[in-house]
Amino acid sequence: MTRPRTIWLVAGEDSGDQLGAKLMRALSEASPDVAFGGVGGEAMAEAGFMSLFPLDDVAVMGYLPVLARARTLLRRIRETADAVVRARPDVLVIIDSPGFTHAVAKRVRRAAPGIPIVDYVSPSVWAWRPWRAKGMRAFIDHVMALLPFEPDAHLRLGGPPCTYVGHPLIERLPELCPSGPERLRRDAVPYRLVVLPGSRRSEIERLMPVFGQALALLASAHPLEAVLPAVTRHRALIERLATAWPVPAQIVTGEAPKYAAFRGARAALAASGTVTLELALAGVPMVVAYKVSRAEEIIARRLIQVPTIVLPNLILAENAMPEFVQADCTPERLAESLAPLLAGGAARAAQCAALARIADRMQLADAETPSRAAARIVLQAAQRP
Repeated sequence: MTRPRTIWLVAGEDSGDQLGAKLMRALSEASPDVAFGGVGGEAMAEAGFMSLFPLDDVAVMGYLPVLARARTLLRRIRETADAVVRARPDVLVIIDSPGFTHAVAKRVRRAAPGIPIVDYVSPSVWAWRPWRAKGMRAFIDHVMALLPFEPDAHLRLGGPPCTYVGHPLIERLPELCPSGPERLRRDAVPYRLVVLPGSRRSEIERLMPVFGQALALLASAHPLEAVLPAVTRHRALIERLATAWPVPAQIVTGEAPKYAAFRGARAALAASGTVTLELALAGVPMVVAYKVSRAEEIIARRLIQVPTIVLPNLILAENAMPEFVQADCTPERLAESLAPLLAGGAARAAQCAALARIADRMQLADAETPSRAAARIVLQAAQRP
């Protein structure tokens, strides 16, 4: 009697937990006798997973919080790696959160070099600290990428073998694509402008005042209504800052209201991040902005290796969506770029045409889902010689 195939998964934050849960379901469909172990959160627990410890122990972001929890993090890294080595799974899948998961992978590779290690979500080696790609070859056997340009980036930078398995958002196209009446709403007056100042407190505090002033300039020439999807934990902050805006904003929380706002939006003003990819798949023309502290700007200028920070632009390999960063992020420049997207004409038509190509660039062959594509690669890695 053969033993069940054992797959260990190690996530380090909530987004990785969501990816891990979908991967577990796809693996169980493809190989019903599979057994799991490792570190995960609530979503993975609902899929039948028992974590070594609570995910909150390691789900820490930012330099100061990491330093404050350094002792706990180091202990959990050691405990996780030791547990993997004792279990000797057929494959170890580390999911995003490289500060935690890569540290675990390095320890496992040193102690048990025969365990295959797959990295689900490529670090942004194409954007900054590109030397990390080559270094990953020492402890990563395969990278499963969420963005279609990442395999070429790893090949160029000397990283591990890398396969594009698709972004989870491509499974949500039906929720993002507008219906007939919603398409008509995009052309109706007042124009709906979706405003997205970011998901982190520092982003919100820097961008909300600038965005409010840009809206004031736009509203003097264009009839518009502003919808502001807010991260639940920062809703109070957003409401307080929005009271200073000369244009009232309808604040909504939750993913369903956010996607509903996208489907009827004429245009968007957004902080750089994954939300720009959501807007692109929804076909919403946008202007992208970002501001960081002066110290972060100095570091970024030394390390960032790409001509754009906007994900849809990187996927298209062209700067189709205008972006305004740091000193360029002014109310005047934002309003000037948004105005033609509201009014219509050549600029709006060109961006809409570019956005229409995004979904095709991100789709997988034979309409395979990202989780099934990822499961196929994990099971291949788990085949023992």
